[in-house]
Amino acid sequence: MTMDHDRAYANGAFIAGADSYPPRWEAAARAFRAALGPCARLALPYGPQDRQRFDLFLPETQPRGLLVFVHGGYWMAFGRESWSHLAAGALARGWACAMPSYTLAPAATIPAMTQEIAHALATASAQMPGLPLVVTGHSAGGHLAARMGCTDLSLAIQPARVVPISPLADLTPLLHSRMNDTLGLTPQDARAESPALHALRPGTSAHIWVGGQERPAFLWQARALSEAWGCPWTVAPGRHHFDVIDGLADPASPLCAACFDGI
Repeated sequence: MTMDHDRAYANGAFIAGADSYPPRWEAAARAFRAALGPCARLALPYGPQDRQRFDLFLPETQPRGLLVFVHGGYWMAFGRESWSHLAAGALARGWACAMPSYTLAPAATIPAMTQEIAHALATASAQMPGLPLVVTGHSAGGHLAARMGCTDLSLAIQPARVVPISPLADLTPLLHSRMNDTLGLTPQDARAESPALHALRPGTSAHIWVGGQERPAFLWQARALSEAWGCPWTVAPGRHHFDVIDGLADPASPLCAACFDGI
């Protein structure tokens, strides 16, 4: 049987009320920023391009470290503005949280996005030198977060931990999907940009997170990365691709524990 890669990586078609999630995310993020007042530093540049900006959210006390969250959208959609509320868990634990946007396809290639996130990490970390850095991200952002843990990538600052959530860890199946008409992945780039085909950076720990109700392809991707890196992976019961990230807003959640415990 030939695999239908478009169906395998379709998420919204298999989530009830999928269309209601983006406006809810945007409303929650907007309210969170407004309530945070001066502890929200918005649209800080990490490069010269329009989308090379990050928002930095600060706790009320001296930060214990920095969490960077990289948004998803199959490298083709969304921006940092939709996810601000997910910083709540980090702030309650005394951590700062940075959320970068990055140039989307087709204006940028995935290798270029990887480099943009590397620059965002360096710029955001310079705001609080000497503090530990944890990188997480969801879906395509999970891929980019995982890339920050790969040995082949030269970084100005090394993450203490990476926690990819529902990551795309092996990009080679996407070569056979219609989305590649926009992504423009070559076979060489697909292999080079696949975290599951690289070793985990020495000195960086990792924990892979995925929802139990996600598409089988995402469960496979998460397990493949966990096996390649020899690190733990958690299948969150009852969570699908759109609500698997909700735990980031709750400081007591198992997902927050996976990000911060032991750091």
